[in-house]
Amino acid sequence: MDKEFIIAIELGSSKMTGIAGKKNLDGSITILAVAKEDSTLCIRKGVVYNIDKTTTALTNLVKKLKNNLKTEIAKVYVGIGGQSLRSIKNTIVREQPEEAIITQDMVDSILDSNRAMTYTDQKILEAAIQEYKVDMQYQIDPIGIECKRLEGNFLNILWRRSFYNKLEKCFESAHIRIADMYIAPLILAENVLTEVERRAGCMLVDLGADTTTVSVYWHNILRHLAVIPLGSNNITKDIASLQIEEKLQIDENEAETIKLRYASALTENTDSNDLQNITISGDRNIDSATLADIVEARIEEIIENVWMQVPNEYADKLMLGGIILTGGGANMRNMEKAFQHYTHINKVRTAKFVNLTINTAYPDQLPHDGSLNTVLSILAKGNENCAGNNVNNDLFNGNYDGTSTNANAQHDEEKKAEEERKKQEEEKKAEEERRLAEEKAAAEAEEAQRLANEAARKHSPLHRLFNSLKRFGNTIIEGDNEEGK
Repeated sequence: MDKEFIIAIELGSSKMTGIAGKKNLDGSITILAVAKEDSTLCIRKGVVYNIDKTTTALTNLVKKLKNNLKTEIAKVYVGIGGQSLRSIKNTIVREQPEEAIITQDMVDSILDSNRAMTYTDQKILEAAIQEYKVDMQYQIDPIGIECKRLEGNFLNILWRRSFYNKLEKCFESAHIRIADMYIAPLILAENVLTEVERRAGCMLVDLGADTTTVSVYWHNILRHLAVIPLGSNNITKDIASLQIEEKLQIDENEAETIKLRYASALTENTDSNDLQNITISGDRNIDSATLADIVEARIEEIIENVWMQVPNEYADKLMLGGIILTGGGANMRNMEKAFQHYTHINKVRTAKFVNLTINTAYPDQLPHDGSLNTVLSILAKGNENCAGNNVNNDLFNGNYDGTSTNANAQHDEEKKAEEERKKQEEEKKAEEERRLAEEKAAAEAEEAQRLANEAARKHSPLHRLFNSLKRFGNTIIEGDNEEGK
């Protein structure tokens, strides 16, 4: 097997996907292995919610890739996306006492000030430069221009810090080193949008299982990014809800099958005349009109929420580039027509595969349905050799520089460290149990001694004399009380 490859991992809400690929001199990528793990029990809305199960799934995923490659995996590239990923505008201004030429240091100062911005429980993952305002003129590159006032406009990409920490913890627990984390929607756009679309103005809509990601581009710059907590799984759950209303007892697996086979994002007039009952099994049937109403209502909601994410200043700038759909949810019949109908934008296309040359001996593992576009984009972005053992780090057949990671040795060291840690914990636990046992024995001995002393004191002559005097005194007091009455 090739000892030079890149590993890309995408954590989706329905499945976790890992791909190993090798970059070739002609710019193409050869796929060496593909592995998948179910993630429905550990990933929700594109983020980790069960750390232990995510760690187990990651371990199994990397193990599958390792077995296929017959090589240890030293590190991986990971995509970040899902719930809470969003963009927010920010402006940094520098006023100068007199006109001066803008230098690289001045621009770097503005960039640093923007990256230093703090948002409650949010982490800045990326800062997309929108433009610079030099006095009253907008510029993409302000260096060398003379001015008194320099303004930098940025689009900061934020993600909840707790989500980021959970993701890192999962990989750390699985002993998987992260080479780099990429913002999934950004690298996806690089590989499914054309430069003409990004420059003219377009909207990229990634229809996932639990979320829908919206990216707006104009003049080749990202202008807005948002994640909507609605996806194709919502349609599946809507269909499954028929078991309550119609008493059909449809589970989610059957509902998913019905969605994939019969659902349409938009029912046209010609289709409405052909609606028939759908047989599930036996005497269980679904009325086609009812199914159409359920599916189209949810699709309309998703599209309306997508359109609401478009900033007003760019709503009329999407006509030329149009709307580009991708992701597994985009495969529903008449999805393009539904977007045309509800957004009134005629130019809508579906990106079923990345704009890359991909070679593979297993074409059935790489379906052209948009479901692998993100993980393939992560793979294309990676630039370091992820193979273990002492192999060439140069992905383009350069000379070996001896700096590769020895994954076997690293694994052995980690195993020894883990065994030593467990040994120390066991010794600490045994010491604590011994201390508690000694304290308990000492307390019992002290209590026994106290009881013995108490018994001895009660039977001593002095104690008996004291009690006799006490009883005699009580008798005299009672007698005096009787006389007083």
